[in-house]
Amino acid sequence: MSKQTLLSASTATGNLTLGNYIGAINNWTKLQEQYDCFYMVADLHALTVKQDPKQLQERSLSFYAQYLALGLDPEKNTVFMQSHVSEHSELAWILNCMTPMGNLNRMTQFKEKSLKNSKNINAGLFTYPVLMAADILLYQTHLVPVGEDQKQHLELARDIVTFFANRYGDTFTMPEAYIGKVGARVMSLQEPTSKMSKSDDNEKAYVSIIDTPKKIQKKIKGAVTDTGTVVSYDKENKPGISNLMTIYSVLSGMSMDEITAKFEGKMYGHLKVDLADLVCDTLKPVQDKYADLMNNKDYLEDIMAKNALKAKERANKTLIDVYNKVGLYPGRR
Repeated sequence: MSKQTLLSASTATGNLTLGNYIGAINNWTKLQEQYDCFYMVADLHALTVKQDPKQLQERSLSFYAQYLALGLDPEKNTVFMQSHVSEHSELAWILNCMTPMGNLNRMTQFKEKSLKNSKNINAGLFTYPVLMAADILLYQTHLVPVGEDQKQHLELARDIVTFFANRYGDTFTMPEAYIGKVGARVMSLQEPTSKMSKSDDNEKAYVSIIDTPKKIQKKIKGAVTDTGTVVSYDKENKPGISNLMTIYSVLSGMSMDEITAKFEGKMYGHLKVDLADLVCDTLKPVQDKYADLMNNKDYLEDIMAKNALKAKERANKTLIDVYNKVGLYPGRR
């Protein structure tokens, strides 16, 4: 029996965080054995916001290297750059031509992003959920890991499957949200009631996996804590110290009780110092691998090209079928 296909993508903005690392070490190695996994650096999606071209190119390459440094095996997974597979843009246009404006008007993220980018409310910002649908449907994807903020976009992709089937017959796999085993949730270092995010405007709120040890030390020592001085886990009343204990627990393998005992009679500052050292030590192998990849760009670009071809093979099959169904002459692809 063939494996189900899973697609996961991150927009090429910011850098992957300690939260991504913790999610990755717990999930990616298991996922690649259970599913046919496609991991995409969504550089086309980054264009909805004005970008410095040179910086975007550098960041996209860096992001790709971070994926590999975090442990994604390009032999077991298909790890690719979105813009290197032109079928994404081609399918997006076809799907745009059958997606009702009313459905896009209901997208809450467009309204939120329009407020943030009031001087650059472009057509791409309005229609990028259709490109996201194309990303998913091209690979006949069964499962998509989605956060709360992306559920509406997955629903749109599912609606588009139905719109297309009603007009042209069954064509795409109906995607479902992937609900994995709930692991540790790493929160913002500055607002511990919110999830740590790579796109946070406040750099102090997250630890990037490629932050220097000096930066990591500074960010963790400057993390928001709570009233009192006792190191104990209480998510409701002490979200700040509980977040730091969660990170400590995942990286050290110690239980909350063991951490509490270790820091009995000590102040929050002691936990922060120890945690900063632990994070630096944990991320060192990832950072070493990342530096090695970035110093060997020919090798990195070779992996990228091979994986783009793998993605293109799958995507092209879907697109030829779509071309035939909508009446476009497929030509030689």
